[in-house]
Amino acid sequence: MSAESHTPIHLGNEKHFQTAIAYLKKTDPILARAIKEHGTLEFKPGGDVFESLVESIIAQQLAWSAASAIITRLRALYPRKALRPALIHATPVSKLRKAGVSPQKIRYLKDLSSRVVNGKLDLRNADKMSDAELLEALDEVLGIGPWTVQMLLIFTLGRPDVLPVDDLGVRKGIQMLYSLDDLPKPKAIEELALNWHPYCSVASLYLWKVKDSAPLAKISAGSANKNDGKKERK
Repeated sequence: MSAESHTPIHLGNEKHFQTAIAYLKKTDPILARAIKEHGTLEFKPGGDVFESLVESIIAQQLAWSAASAIITRLRALYPRKALRPALIHATPVSKLRKAGVSPQKIRYLKDLSSRVVNGKLDLRNADKMSDAELLEALDEVLGIGPWTVQMLLIFTLGRPDVLPVDDLGVRKGIQMLYSLDDLPKPKAIEELALNWHPYCSVASLYLWKVKDSAPLAKISAGSANKNDGKKERK
């Protein structure tokens, strides 16, 4: 068996991405229509894991334009605009509030950064951890639930088989592409995705594309994703 066969699938690898597309076109004729319409998507996962989590927390329940403005102001507080655990951990609450971060999200950022600084959460080897291991490691962090971890797995770590069943964009994309009367429930999505494994992440990318490319009249009001920030633990 060749060395390449042992290489973990990473969606930043063009060959792996093309393999995923070919597989989905073969296993799901309806999804194949969307793939044919939109062609090969440009997808370059990457970035720092901690920074990605910070940005995901900031973006919860906000339009991206508003979240982006806050992230820009937050980065401006630090050298080289880098979001580092020790820096955020040491930043006074007043400065974070001035950057536009809400009190609740400050609690989330402080909890995340303190866990990293104190060694309770080690993100240095996140790229070597399984999806389940990352979900478990981040489960106790305030404001981080399954959806946030799933976005990290797809867009930062390039994992191939992530299925965000609670994501409104994915649900809306399925409703539109498969001509459903109602938004599909998680169980129905999981059944549909039996044809997508082990490339659910790529299927999700095309479902988001379907939703984003549709006329506005066909898209019900609401954010493109479902916030899943867990209730704060005492």
